[in-house]
This record gives sequence, structure tokens and C-alpha cells, in this order.
Amino acid sequence: MTQDIQYEAPFEPAFIEALRQLVEEKITFNSVIGLKLTGVSAHVLTGRIHMRPELVGHFSYNRLHGGVTSAALDTLGGLACMVNLTMKHVDETPEQRIARFLKIGTIDLRVDYMGPAIGEYFDVRAEALRVGSRIGYTQMSLRGPKGELLSTGSGAYIVS
Repeated sequence: MTQDIQYEAPFEPAFIEALRQLVEEKITFNSVIGLKLTGVSAHVLTGRIHMRPELVGHFSYNRLHGGVTSAALDTLGGLACMVNLTMKHVDETPEQRIARFLKIGTIDLRVDYMGPAIGEYFDVRAEALRVGSRIGYTQMSLRGPKGELLSTGSGAYIVS
């Protein structure tokens, strides 16, 4: 729920709730993998995935499937760009700003798997490095429960 998401001004509860619904419910694959939004700022989005048997990629080690990692990094990377872009439109209603998410698309995504993703949960972080009028660039990471870096990513996204 919205009360569990850390955020800062100028974001208001209605925008955060609409963003949560977009990430957790409307992008249905995210609900399949269990991606939950945990933090929103002008440049950084954070989320969490709790490990479940359905997410296992390597049955011998109970390792998180690489596709789950990639999907989570891609989702938060693109949304970090869009949230950053909405900072130029804080005069709009939350619904108008959320509608800007309809134009997002991944241009390029790179994921480096640095270690086996084994644990009870995984924290995902995406930072918007630069967002122009048409393209945004991000860096992302996936960390285990002890804060260990398991995967990194970088992405380019069309934002207009």
C-alpha cells in the first residue's frame, strides 16, 4: 500500500498510489513476479521482490531466474526516467502525469549478473542519470538481503 512507500515532495499521495497501481497491478507481469514499489524520489525508484518457488531459475540452488532480474531492472529503470520527467510537470494532476507513462519504451537494456541471486528477497534500485525530451538513461542494481550486489543494469528508454 501507499503508506509502505517512502517518497518525498513534490510527490503527493495520489500520484504515489497511482504509480504503485501501475507498477504492481497494471503491468501484470510485475504482479506475477511480485515486484513491489518501496521508494520514489525525483531520480531514484526502489522496489522489492520476495522469493517464491515460481521464481526459481536453477532448481538445484533455489536461485532467482535471470528473467525476473532483468524484468525488474527494466521496469524500474524505465519508470525512474518517467518519474524524473514528471518533475517538469508538477502543475499537472496525478492522472495527467501517470498518463505520460504510456509513451515509455525500452531502447536498450544491459544486465550483468554478478553473483547467484539466492535469498528471501531482493532489493531493486534504479537511478535516472539523464532524461531529455525524447530519451532517458538509467543505472539499476539488484541486491540480496545482506546488501550484496547481485546484478547491475543500464538502460536507455524512449520517453516521448
